[in-house]
Amino acid sequence: MKFALLLLTAVLCCLQVSGQVKFGALCSGNPGNSKRPCDNKYGCGNYGASRDGGKRKHLGLDITCSDGATVFAPFDVTLNGKAAPYKKNNAINDGVSLSGAGLCFKLFYVKPDKYSGSLKKGQRLGTMLPMQKVYPGIGSHVHVQMCDKSDPTKYF
Repeated sequence: MKFALLLLTAVLCCLQVSGQVKFGALCSGNPGNSKRPCDNKYGCGNYGASRDGGKRKHLGLDITCSDGATVFAPFDVTLNGKAAPYKKNNAINDGVSLSGAGLCFKLFYVKPDKYSGSLKKGQRLGTMLPMQKVYPGIGSHVHVQMCDKSDPTKYF
């Protein structure tokens, strides 16, 4: 019984801490982490937005970032390897899997300076890739996706 109570207390504590985590600035030029707005051709940047005429849902949150901009660690993180958004290669098929502050998430369309190790909040993580080469006219952005594909919005 004591073990169960201790375990429940630990879980509740972690849930409370995770709910308080907020991402620091991800991208130079966007210190407030503004979300990519909707456009006629590519849809909206919010989690759950319709894709492919309603056939699928957007499983991340798009944070505005200009092609070539510097991408920063949003808090102290561990880099856990490459995370590619597509099966086929193209100019923006790169990203990184990260963990920190009790969260596991991926950043897509970023060329990280490295795929392993650790970074402190605000340190340079890498460079925003050239989205305009693949999706002309889209609002360039870093795609933030939780490892469990849950909604990351509450962390912004």
